[in-house]
Amino acid sequence: MRRVALHLVALLLVVTAGCQSFEVEKALVMTDVHTGWYDAGVIEDGKNKLVPSISFRFRDQADVPVSGVQVNAIFRRVNETEGWGEHFVKAIGQRALEPGATSALIVLRSNLGYTGTEPRHVMLKHRDFIDAKVELFAKAGRRNWVKIGEYAIARQLLTQ
Repeated sequence: MRRVALHLVALLLVVTAGCQSFEVEKALVMTDVHTGWYDAGVIEDGKNKLVPSISFRFRDQADVPVSGVQVNAIFRRVNETEGWGEHFVKAIGQRALEPGATSALIVLRSNLGYTGTEPRHVMLKHRDFIDAKVELFAKAGRRNWVKIGEYAIARQLLTQ
């Protein structure tokens, strides 16, 4: 009976270890933030496509390892409330980010953007071009989504 109880306790510890819940906005800080317009290549009818993009890393500023972090990016054109694409990722998986450590590069891009027959650098200067911004939300475990940042998308061409 005692052996069964020990197995149940061990199983409970394993199951709850993956359900870590903490305040993402306090445990993690964003570093190396870069925004711009990613060259998504040539699409239908030979048109070039540019999509808004953000990349960053997380640094664990907590006293404990952090895992199970999800991030959702919502892209919008400036002065518009309607979303213009989004991108969801599991930014930190079950392999924990140790205190003081920095994550791999996290890249989020909208699936929507601008298309045109002009060269990409000319598209960024077009008179009808409307700038964009991105709002980032994160969560871990059972906690609610929390806004961790809002960034203007720089009018620069990104190829990576």
